[in-house]
Amino acid sequence: MQTQPLNEDACWDAVENRVTLPDTPFFYGVRSTKIYCRPDCPARRPHRDQVRFFTTPGDAETAGFRACLRCRPRESAAQAEAVVSVCRYIETHLDDSLSLQTLSAQVCLSPAHFQRVFRKVTGVSPREYAAACRAERFKTQLQSGEPVMAALIDAGYGSSSRVYQQPLLGMTPTEYKRGGDQIIVIYTLAKTPVGQMLVAATPHGLCAVTLGDTDAELEAALRREYPNAALAHDDDGRLAGWAEALTRSLTESQPHEDLPLDVRATAFQRRVWRELQAIPRGETRSYAQVAAAIGSPTAARAVASACASNPVALAVPCHRVVRGDGSLSGYRWGASRKQALLERERQSQES
Repeated sequence: MQTQPLNEDACWDAVENRVTLPDTPFFYGVRSTKIYCRPDCPARRPHRDQVRFFTTPGDAETAGFRACLRCRPRESAAQAEAVVSVCRYIETHLDDSLSLQTLSAQVCLSPAHFQRVFRKVTGVSPREYAAACRAERFKTQLQSGEPVMAALIDAGYGSSSRVYQQPLLGMTPTEYKRGGDQIIVIYTLAKTPVGQMLVAATPHGLCAVTLGDTDAELEAALRREYPNAALAHDDDGRLAGWAEALTRSLTESQPHEDLPLDVRATAFQRRVWRELQAIPRGETRSYAQVAAAIGSPTAARAVASACASNPVALAVPCHRVVRGDGSLSGYRWGASRKQALLERERQSQES
């Protein structure tokens, strides 16, 4: 049940880009036609002053709007409800064998259709959602047990522990908004061919990989990002393996696929970042190509925003996304650094 008022600016931005907001389901009605739609409806976009936003199809119909025949908003709402029910089932059966057949049977859908619907609504697969729930349970157990620094060691920080090989949804919105309150973040600094690099992590994975000119600049940025976290320099070398893998990626190969991430992200951002990780080394894609690849062909601007908000350079290679004409676009850590990264990757592939 929606308890907070909709952020109409965010909703309108989603309508303009024809993308959904998985964390904030909504529908929009057009006063001139009295029709309501999903935000990703392919119909011609209305003028902003003609639009009203609703949290449910029922709200829109009560206000006198009828469902669009192109995007079928009632059908999408029913799918979302089905997915929510399966999410609750997953959360209460984490120790069971959760096959796709078992989960799809909960909502009387075929496994293939259920897989598509689940990913469309949540941005992740059922398997990834279950893995994230198990990781969150592990995180809760750590926080309620031993001191965090001891838990870091016992949990196998930097090792091949199975829990770190699971895809994570990242820290909760509350934790992030509180500036990392009650979270411990350890970090290390390393010199790379494109400048200084800071690698930071929580007990559950990388939360920041940043590039800059000086250690002081990078440390100050980390403190601004997590003003209430317990920051500690990695004096024991627990992050050495990850920092080395990231540095090595500049001249040899991509970071190892199982580098765990603990970052705050929407479902849309996760879809974009996964697609960026699939771009082969030495190649680039345009924002429009990435948008098409994730099934949102009109969301190029939203893809650009997701790239700009990526907090883990190299681990999520946002430097491999360029403008449609092939020219470089902006880069969070400097356009010249982006050009240097691309040149190094191309050279290493040619050698």
